[in-house]
Amino acid sequence: MDKRATCLNCMDGRVQLPVLHWIKEKYSVDFVDVITEAGMDNVLANQQDISEVVRSINISVNINKSTKLFVVGHYDCRGNPVEEPVHRQEIAQAVQRLKGQWPHLEIVGLWVNKNWMVETVA
Repeated sequence: MDKRATCLNCMDGRVQLPVLHWIKEKYSVDFVDVITEAGMDNVLANQQDISEVVRSINISVNINKSTKLFVVGHYDCRGNPVEEPVHRQEIAQAVQRLKGQWPHLEIVGLWVNKNWMVETVA
C-alpha cells in the first residue's frame, strides 16, 4: 500500500512544488493529497467554519489513509498579507486546532521563506 500525507496549503502556485518535493523527500511518502485555500494558515487558525476543509481532510485520512498532516504558510501570501511572525503564530495555532480533531496523526507546521525554501515551524 502506498504511503500518503496531506498538505493544507495556500492556493498560490509558487509554493506547491517546493512543499510537495520537501514532504516527499523528508517523509518518504508516495503521494501528497493537497487541500488549498487562499491563506490556509489564517483560515485554519481564525476562521470559525472550516467544515469544508475538515471534510477534505477526513477523505484524505479515512479513505486515502494519509498518516501525516502539514499546515503551510508562506512569504508574500496575497490571501493572508501579514508579517512572517503572524504567519508563524497562525501556523502553530492551526496545528494545535487540528491536533484536537486528529490526535493520532503527526501534524507539522511549515513555513516557505522568501527563497521558496521550506522550514519546519511547529
